[in-house]
Amino acid sequence: MTTTTTTPTATPSITGDYAIDATHSRIGFVARHAMVTKVRGSFNEFEGSGHFDPDDASKISLSLTISSASIDTRNADRDAHLKSNDFLDMDRFPTISFRSTSVELATTGDYRVTGELTIKGVTRTVTIDFSYEGAATDPYGNFRIGLEGSTTINRRDWGVSWNAALEAGGVLVSEKVTLEFEVSAVRQGPPEA
Repeated sequence: MTTTTTTPTATPSITGDYAIDATHSRIGFVARHAMVTKVRGSFNEFEGSGHFDPDDASKISLSLTISSASIDTRNADRDAHLKSNDFLDMDRFPTISFRSTSVELATTGDYRVTGELTIKGVTRTVTIDFSYEGAATDPYGNFRIGLEGSTTINRRDWGVSWNAALEAGGVLVSEKVTLEFEVSAVRQGPPEA
């Protein structure tokens, strides 16, 4: 009887520095409108980078800059209002930024990223729960990882407080906004050991 022994293929190291591929990523948000439905939108222009180390969460970092003017809810009038000083005041504050200050492993493949979110010149600490979605080398030889995350904030904490009362009670726009991150990041340089 002959036995065949196979050597398992080594898993490539995913530790390294990464740049967010904006073409294959999405930064979005969800807010309630008129108390009865949700409006979804996204920011179409952003850039970010970071370091990923699945074995040591304390070495993970993330830096992200978003163009306020790139907000897109598929409605030009609404987008113009969101860009005005009632909401993002993009003429005075053209960017939204996030810088991580600490990362901890929540469960295997899930990370709790705490950092400073700046909107309209106001900086507050937020925590975003991210899940690691996998890694792959694309047809062009780029090694990339996928991460998805979300957090809910109260927009009033950043001075984004405009609203209108509804006849039947309640307000036009919810104070709570869910931020959504779907990230494809490309490794910069060789993997780290």
